[in-house]
Amino acid sequence: MRFHQFQETWHEKLQHLIQQLKKAPSPPATTEENNQLHHLVEKSLSHVMDYYLVKSAAVQNDVLNVLAAPWATAFERSLHWIAGWRPTTAFQLIHTRSTMFIESRVYNMLNGGLAFMTGDLGDLSADRFTSLSRLQCRTVQEENALSDQLSAWQACKYLDFEEEFEEKMRDLAVIVQKADELRVKTLREVVQLLTPQQASEFFISASHLYFTVRDFGLNHDRQHHAS
Repeated sequence: MRFHQFQETWHEKLQHLIQQLKKAPSPPATTEENNQLHHLVEKSLSHVMDYYLVKSAAVQNDVLNVLAAPWATAFERSLHWIAGWRPTTAFQLIHTRSTMFIESRVYNMLNGGLAFMTGDLGDLSADRFTSLSRLQCRTVQEENALSDQLSAWQACKYLDFEEEFEEKMRDLAVIVQKADELRVKTLREVVQLLTPQQASEFFISASHLYFTVRDFGLNHDRQHHAS
């Protein structure tokens, strides 16, 4: 199965998993419900790992095709960082969702309502918030290092790309795979720092952002081709 064909079935399964997460009791009221949520989070994480396993083979086979990403929309490609999403996007998403939950509670309190702790992303403990901030700092450093590696590759390859082309493509594939490894590592560590409920909210929010960007890109491409 070619990579773009794999992506179609992968997207369908992702949507199914997200629907399961949305239907799960939140906040979980019992240990059984919490375990159920944890299981669904692990299934979602495993599904993402499957994607990068197949992508790794695609990178080895044709790294330029993976970078060109013909299966993605023009808008999606404009947001890519080394053939995919920026790992630090995960932290921006968490901070945004956390702020939204907090603002909602403040608004409720100002209007005479009560603000209950529900265990969502607005209830990140001080320890978890500190750990996420430290992880974000490390991830920024690793992102910058990989960006520098790609810049160095581009600078020297323009001058003598006809020499040892295959070796240069192997060097490029290594950079792309390192970027994917950082994406996977960041996702794993973020999920480990969150409760099952918070990790579920994170996956739901991330998938919503992903499909919103994709739908916007598809609409843009259709309008562009029609004009």
